[in-house]
Amino acid sequence: MENKGFKILIHASTWFAPILVPIITYFIISDREIKSLSLQALVFHIVIGILISVSAFFSWILIGIPFLIIFGLIAIIAPIVGIVKAINERPFRYPIIGSWF
Repeated sequence: MENKGFKILIHASTWFAPILVPIITYFIISDREIKSLSLQALVFHIVIGILISVSAFFSWILIGIPFLIIFGLIAIIAPIVGIVKAINERPFRYPIIGSWF
């Protein structure tokens, strides 16, 4: 699998450039699998960002705290699973978002 490094980079971008890296990768790489993964990661980062923001806003009335914890864990765990699967050269699709692309 020749694009292993790009897959790891896309998954790891969640900690340093979650929007920028998937967009750049989408436009510079011609491989369909990498383009699909880039779109999945981009949409995943945007959706998780929105969910965490809404949960943080509602945490002042306590209902948002459980959601903040759950979405925060998803934002951390999903990219780690993606990195491990990319290292082992196994396919990975982001939760919920992966079925769209």
